[in-house]
Amino acid sequence: MDSLENRPVFRVRLKTRIAESFPFFMRIEQGYFFAGLFCVRRTGSFCVKKQKRGCRSKGDFCMMQIKKLTLTHKKDLRVILEDFQLVLNDGDKAVIIGEEGNGKSTLLKWMYDPALTEDYIESTGERIIGKERLGYLPQELPEAEKTKTVYEYFYEKEKFWDQTPKDLAVLARKFGLTEEFFYREQQMSELSGGEKVKAQMMRLLMEDATVLLLDEPSNDIDLATLELLEKLIREWEHIVVFISHDETLIENTANMVIHIEQIVRKTKSRYTVAKLPYRTYVEERLQNFERQEQKAQSDRREKALRDEKYRKVYQSVQNALNNCSSQAPSVAKNLKDKMHTVKAMNRRFEKEDARMTEMPEQEEAIYFQLGGAEAAMPAGKTVIEYQLPKLETPDGERVLAENITLKIRGPEKICIVGPNGAGKTTLLKKIAAELKEREDLRVDYMPQNYEDQLDLSMTPVDFLDSTGEKSERTKIRTYLGSLKYTADEMDHPIRELSGGQKAKVLLLKMSLGNANVLILDEPTRNFSPLSGPVIRKMLREFPGAIISISHDRKYIGEVCGKEYLLEKDGLRLIREEK
Repeated sequence: MDSLENRPVFRVRLKTRIAESFPFFMRIEQGYFFAGLFCVRRTGSFCVKKQKRGCRSKGDFCMMQIKKLTLTHKKDLRVILEDFQLVLNDGDKAVIIGEEGNGKSTLLKWMYDPALTEDYIESTGERIIGKERLGYLPQELPEAEKTKTVYEYFYEKEKFWDQTPKDLAVLARKFGLTEEFFYREQQMSELSGGEKVKAQMMRLLMEDATVLLLDEPSNDIDLATLELLEKLIREWEHIVVFISHDETLIENTANMVIHIEQIVRKTKSRYTVAKLPYRTYVEERLQNFERQEQKAQSDRREKALRDEKYRKVYQSVQNALNNCSSQAPSVAKNLKDKMHTVKAMNRRFEKEDARMTEMPEQEEAIYFQLGGAEAAMPAGKTVIEYQLPKLETPDGERVLAENITLKIRGPEKICIVGPNGAGKTTLLKKIAAELKEREDLRVDYMPQNYEDQLDLSMTPVDFLDSTGEKSERTKIRTYLGSLKYTADEMDHPIRELSGGQKAKVLLLKMSLGNANVLILDEPTRNFSPLSGPVIRKMLREFPGAIISISHDRKYIGEVCGKEYLLEKDGLRLIREEK
């Protein structure tokens, strides 16, 4: 194959190249830099001049603004956001958090292009973006892009032709890929999950975006690329808004939190915007809730004591009035005056009660247990003793690894890691196929692509119902309710659910089937950081065996007792709990 330098397709016409030292940042040339959505020159404390993209003076800054945004789901009329206000400035690294189905991805889509949400969302509000370039990474590769070859995916973008061979080589190496990656004839749908994300990120960075909107950018990427992503977000000079399940990534990058909640059994929306690092926000939020709850409880104890005293006084005066003889008018008048004073006191108490500290309203936590007694795996039972001389790509054209051996006994929980494209998912599918043939095991498999196991046209209740009996469907609805599904969501087609909600359906299916071996490909990839601790606890306490792939550092550390690295010459044990 000819070298990239000899290929005639390249036309060097860059005004601003990707810096060779690091591909994510635009090189500053003659004091000019690409700034965020609004560039304003500040003199003193007020803005005196609005500029176009590209600010030159030291006092210039950029901002993005959303005013009075309300998002309403068209199907069930549920309000996702109400009167949402947001101002973002240069250097803001804002993470959007919230439980699954709360509208995080919808908000990010709307920020990029409101038209992307028109099919299912009614929106009102103002989006101020100026003339700046927004770069958007969707959670899933769009259907229209899946059938394109890798080369087609890149060459259709004009900015691709602005890159020199050297630029492309530097960019590819940063993402752990060869420079030939851009010219693959392989379809995008055939790439590994991590390779798809890398391709999208590289194309996005070629677009000279000044604002990055990233929906689960850490999904499926290997640990080396994850560290690169952290560096990108931390050092990006302008605005980044992202959604991620990866708590470590959030903790290492976010300096601002946008928290979307659905409280009162998902009947009321609430949001919080905090200019705080994620961990600080979570800790302060917890402390504030605790203080408010303590004050509210104290107020209620005092109210109970006060009300009891009032009741006794009122009853005493009322009894005296009832027993007062008509022959003693002066006594009756005094008692009536006293009753008037007592009632006036009650009205004052009512006003005080209206100002009483309210009990804090929190979004209900998910509750779920995976596997009962029937899912327990005896300690001495051999779950798998696997040997594979050669691991090839699905098309058989390339050898990924050789001499693979894996032995698991009892309720072990293991994780396989390795670079993207190493063959982890391919290996996991082979292991799943072999174990499913075993009659002495009950095996369930959660693929990276949920659609492989889900019927998207069915509702969650219909998909999980195996008997059609009323009692079974009632039980399923109860379980779904514990996972924070509303009654309406239980009857939505699965295709309308968020990635995290789809994952919950698969986990619930595993639990209802009493599986004692779980094979999980990136099990935490679509769960919110708020659900993450619950999911990890659930998997850690699962009484059966777990064979998994993950790049989630908290999942690996908290759930998996053994960690294997997939290399060219097989699986190598790199960590084991003692």
